[in-house]
Amino acid sequence: MNVNDHAKPGSDGGGPGAGSRIEARLPIDDLLPELRKTMGERTAAVLVAAPGAGKTTRVPLALLNEPWLAGQRILMLEPRRLAARSAARFMAASLGEQVGGTVGYRVRMDTKVGPATRVEVITEGVLTRMLQQDPSLEGVGLVIFDEFHERHLNGDLGLALCLQAQSVFREELRLLVMSATLEAEPVAGLLGGAPLLVSEGRAYPVETFYSPKPVTGRLEDAVVRCVIEALRSHEGDALVFLPGAGEIRRAEQLLRAARSGSGGTAAGGVLPADFAVLPLYGALPPEAQDRAVSAAAGGERKIVLATSIAESSVTVRGVRIVVDGGLSRVPRFSPRTGMARLETVSVSVASADQRRGRAGREAPGFCYRLWTEGEHRQLKPQSDPELLGADLAPLALELAIWGIADPGELAWLTPPPAAAYAQAVELLRELNALDDEGRPTPHGQAMAELGMHPRLAHMVLEAKPLGLGALACELAALLGDRDVLRGSRSIDMRLRLDALHGRRAAEGTADAAAVQRLAAEAREWMRAAGLSPQAGASARGAASQPPAQLRRDAACGLLLALAYPDRIAQRRGDGRYLLRNGRGAAVQELQPLSAAPYLAAAELEDSGTDSRILLAAPLALEELETYFAGQIRTETEVKWERQAEAVRSRRRSRLGAIVLKEAQLHDPDPALVADALLGGIAEQGLDLLPWSKQARQLRDRMNLMHAHNPEWPDVSDEALIASLPKWLGPYIGGMRSRGDLSRLSMIAVMEALLSWPERQLLEAEVPTHLTVPSGSRIPLDYSDPAAPVLAVRLQELFGLRETPRIAGGKLPVTIHMLSPAQRPVQVTQDLASFWQHAYFDVKKDLKGRYPKHYWPDNPLEALATNRAKPRPQP
Repeated sequence: MNVNDHAKPGSDGGGPGAGSRIEARLPIDDLLPELRKTMGERTAAVLVAAPGAGKTTRVPLALLNEPWLAGQRILMLEPRRLAARSAARFMAASLGEQVGGTVGYRVRMDTKVGPATRVEVITEGVLTRMLQQDPSLEGVGLVIFDEFHERHLNGDLGLALCLQAQSVFREELRLLVMSATLEAEPVAGLLGGAPLLVSEGRAYPVETFYSPKPVTGRLEDAVVRCVIEALRSHEGDALVFLPGAGEIRRAEQLLRAARSGSGGTAAGGVLPADFAVLPLYGALPPEAQDRAVSAAAGGERKIVLATSIAESSVTVRGVRIVVDGGLSRVPRFSPRTGMARLETVSVSVASADQRRGRAGREAPGFCYRLWTEGEHRQLKPQSDPELLGADLAPLALELAIWGIADPGELAWLTPPPAAAYAQAVELLRELNALDDEGRPTPHGQAMAELGMHPRLAHMVLEAKPLGLGALACELAALLGDRDVLRGSRSIDMRLRLDALHGRRAAEGTADAAAVQRLAAEAREWMRAAGLSPQAGASARGAASQPPAQLRRDAACGLLLALAYPDRIAQRRGDGRYLLRNGRGAAVQELQPLSAAPYLAAAELEDSGTDSRILLAAPLALEELETYFAGQIRTETEVKWERQAEAVRSRRRSRLGAIVLKEAQLHDPDPALVADALLGGIAEQGLDLLPWSKQARQLRDRMNLMHAHNPEWPDVSDEALIASLPKWLGPYIGGMRSRGDLSRLSMIAVMEALLSWPERQLLEAEVPTHLTVPSGSRIPLDYSDPAAPVLAVRLQELFGLRETPRIAGGKLPVTIHMLSPAQRPVQVTQDLASFWQHAYFDVKKDLKGRYPKHYWPDNPLEALATNRAKPRPQP
């Protein structure tokens, strides 16, 4: 948004607090007649106006008295509180009024509207609340979405809800989407082919300088050197873009050191004393933000160190120089871990151009980009919509209250990612905000009305009956902002509470301004939750009230666990932690909380296998058992343990992936034991069973019969494992281990699979032994069902003319003829051919080695023997 779009070059510009003078002509003025005509004929339009055109502060007032509005209100959405307040102040001043008259604003925890207010400038989240309370937006004739190109999640949600409200409740409700860099065609299509109006801005030329080589080292060091060089070369104030508050603070320190002359070469030079260094980011108090965007005091130059808040939503007066670090910090949500983190990314080309344009709003300017021209060519054309990388839990709760179970029921410019949305719904169920069908519970309704993130709202509502509501509101304020302790490596959340209550931290420096602002925010949350602010204030002097401090220390972990139930963590034996959701986590540096048995983690950095715990508080097992009793599951685990080769039985109390208590179970359900034992056999294989040589032979004979007749039982490994309960289950009662299984008779178990006629047929057709001419009963080897083996000494077969057959004569046995030393000398399935051809070569070879044995010339007429030579005939 451009709060000073009316600013005339060289004039006072009409910033906050200015008089009622309005510049005669602005670029947007040429488009206003067409806009009035379009909005009179259509219910939606898209307006693209370059920076400096005057759209933000001119359009609402230009449409205020249109006949179709009929005295109704105009709502104009701004992406940031600073922009909303500034726009309202400027429009009110242009009418010669105070804010709260014809023009007012509504932002979180700050509202200035009155009975006569016709234009309400609101932040995007406020629109959602208004829609939930009145889906028809009764009394509202026009909703303007300003700076829509920033694609904030709440802006996308607000537009989707307004489109449905327009379709279902109020066909006459007007929607106007305004932007400076938006790709307008998709938005116009989303609005049903809405007309597209374009206004050129009036920007002064801006000369752009690129870095000759990529920046190395700390960004803020390079930025400060560039700022000092630019201020020496050019007139006017400087606007410096940095990714976050931490970099802004470090750059501020370097610049102040340079201004005082103590920076030396580290700061890249010395600044004159007439430079004011002013930070500008969302967490600053409104007064500090207003000071940064207002014109500098007479004779003074200023350096404004800003995040992307100054990219397009506000105009910083007096700027002629822009120094762009080229980075921004955006939220990224990981459906894999269920955690969000801030990620530093390169700006898009569109964002870089918006930043550069800040230098040409009031006069020719200069832009220094801390990246090379080659790097610029690699930048993305547009920034990603916040919807694609944000935590979708607030969105999912709003949709559920709206009555939407599937976000696909609404019209979106960018649909919510399915995986992230599903995870958000699962979290809301865990917080008791949604029932099993996805409908909002009364608790979920109350959470949404608080206006906090669902996690924090759940914590506050659950804390109130415990007498901990005020403490929960203080934690909500701390958790919704940057870390109040600068430079602290401690993860202990209790230290942050100490800082909020005015006690010195053991390490790190408390940001006094942040403490004051967060204390005020906590009081606002208390009022929103129906708590007396005195409940929190009474503990302000906690340094002299040890019981209050002890109560905070003891309750901090419990309250964090209520807000982050999925991040309850249990210490493992190796010092790392297991989160309730099954993920691993670790405290990177040794500190007092490193040894806590249980933690509630409020902030995690999703990196690698184990997340890094950044903020947490200790938690007692008794608290978990008391306050999470409804979520604790008692389970009996009867499980086969491979290493012990036995069934082990335990009773466990489990909170998600965390086992709170575990004990041996001495009288487990016999059916569960049997199932576990059979599962162990299936897992490790049938070799766990006591197969004797005879039992294995029986299985092999049965497999042979099955191969020739599929009606026979299949006793292959695969078939037996698949049917373990049926054939083995009846025999394992009371057994728990491999040692117990050794008592089984596998012959009896296998025979039980056969009927009596089948047993008789098995003995007849697939015998265990064959009697050979020598009179010996030789066992058959059925390990290969296709080729059963008869291993017998050659002399025992004299006189046997044909190969023996089994399976009703269908299958010849494979004869392994053995030497007197029991070594195979010939393998055949054609005994007749062997006697006729091969025998004489075998005889020649063996007779020399075994001269004492019987080697007849005619084996078919010779006497078979199991001795060296036949016994003499009587």
